[in-house]
Amino acid sequence: MISIKKTFITLCVALAAISGFAQNTTEWTKLEKPINFILANDLGRNGYYDQKPIAELMGKMAENVDIEFVVAAGDVHHFEGVRSTTDPLWMTNYELIYSHPDLMIPWYPVLGNHEYRGNTQAVIDYSNVSARWRMPDRYYTRVEENDGVTVRMVMIDTAPLLDKYRKDTEKYPDACKQNMDKQLAWLDSVLTTAKEDWVLVIGHHPIYADTDKSESERTDLQKRLDTILRKHKNVDMYLCGHIHNFQHVRKAGSNIDYVVNTSGSLSRDVKPVDGTKFCSSETGFSLITADKKVLNLHMINKDGKVIYTVTRNK
Repeated sequence: MISIKKTFITLCVALAAISGFAQNTTEWTKLEKPINFILANDLGRNGYYDQKPIAELMGKMAENVDIEFVVAAGDVHHFEGVRSTTDPLWMTNYELIYSHPDLMIPWYPVLGNHEYRGNTQAVIDYSNVSARWRMPDRYYTRVEENDGVTVRMVMIDTAPLLDKYRKDTEKYPDACKQNMDKQLAWLDSVLTTAKEDWVLVIGHHPIYADTDKSESERTDLQKRLDTILRKHKNVDMYLCGHIHNFQHVRKAGSNIDYVVNTSGSLSRDVKPVDGTKFCSSETGFSLITADKKVLNLHMINKDGKVIYTVTRNK
């Protein structure tokens, strides 16, 4: 009798999960626009914590929404980066985790602070190994277009913009070797000529956020990066990770939406700060959708629910 009861309970739980997933997929399809992509970051935990179920969720969403690509906003590899393009972490942190057939699409990464603990060039060179890993350089830009809708992604390398990393040559040996002024001049030139419907700047570190990380991380980016972003009136959003929670911040004097995307594996607590519109300590990822008039960033938790949406209107 006990065995039958346990079986019945297990069946009920399974049916509830299937019902919940079916409800999610119905809601997901309503979000689709001409351009759709996933934003994920702070992933690499060798499948532990929420990494595997979130990876599966990303795949299920890609089955039901026309996801064209994934943006990986840094820290794909915790904790010491990778040593080479053949480091086993490429399998245990990435290939064997994000293995759903519908995730065999382009991935556009940026470097995070954990990549800077290892061989950063190997992260770029992995583009020569994996057909889906598309990282031409430490910073780069690309334009996605579909049905006449254009989105420019400006992918930047934030660790070398922070004195904290540049000074710690033992832990982050590559950071001080990068030409910070050259990158910032490049960013300024790209934004000067950007004419797309939507312009998104993507880095690993936040400009504004609640965090227990050293304050200099934000003040360095406010001085060096945000000055350039605010100069150009075409920047819609600055997207990042690093903090392991969801945050949406709007600052007085800026028309930019500053978004922190949560971790795809292990999250941290969060509280509101000046300018906070929303924050959540849930794990998950974001779905970004765009047409000519509206760009949405939907924050998706590990259960597949949209918990908040950042909307830009033309």
